[in-house]
Amino acid sequence: MAGTDITLSSPDGKFGAYLAQPSSNKGPGIVVIQEIFGVNQVMRDICDGLAGQGYFALAPDLFWRLEPNIQITDKSEAEWKKAFELYQKFNPETGVKDIQLAITHLRGVPGAGPKVGAVGYCLGGYLAYLTAARTNVDAAVGYYGVSIEQALNEKDKIKKPLLLHLAEKDQFVPPAAQTQIIDAFKGHPFVTTHQYAGVDHAFARVGGQHFDKAAADLANARTAEFFKTHLS
Repeated sequence: MAGTDITLSSPDGKFGAYLAQPSSNKGPGIVVIQEIFGVNQVMRDICDGLAGQGYFALAPDLFWRLEPNIQITDKSEAEWKKAFELYQKFNPETGVKDIQLAITHLRGVPGAGPKVGAVGYCLGGYLAYLTAARTNVDAAVGYYGVSIEQALNEKDKIKKPLLLHLAEKDQFVPPAAQTQIIDAFKGHPFVTTHQYAGVDHAFARVGGQHFDKAAADLANARTAEFFKTHLS
């Protein structure tokens, strides 16, 4: 079933979000954290897919303070330029606060919860890591998060399960950074990392230039099992 656009309220103002509900109208919640292209069709499809698995899936518009309702693709140079401009202006601090608002909102949706997870991609993968460290989320998953290695001082704040998917050939996360991330979480009681050989950034973005079905299927299966274990 298709989701709906809703409005969330923060101390700074109102912002949009996309909510997909399971057909049973009962189940845990998952906040879907956007890439640098906004809450576009890719993110909406992910929400719809999670709703099909029995979750309430909510994708908040994290760029709303810069420009509300951004929905661009990865198909043109102009759109990439726009996406990177937004990324450079974006403040992760306020982004995590908006994610907490989304988590809280999901817990109040009739039939949703009590547990709420988060899954993020690219910029959202980094924010999923910060979400695990700074919010009351019950479990989080990050796909090819950019800049996690620069925030490893927050790793000891993580007290709930976190799953990180790394792309071995990620053009935005060089090998040294990946090694740093993997080494930092060895022996961490709540964090699991998986590295996917031979694939580039955004290997799980359906229709994207670097989409790799085998790696995406494996990562998505691990994510599904992870949420089933920690949100049930």
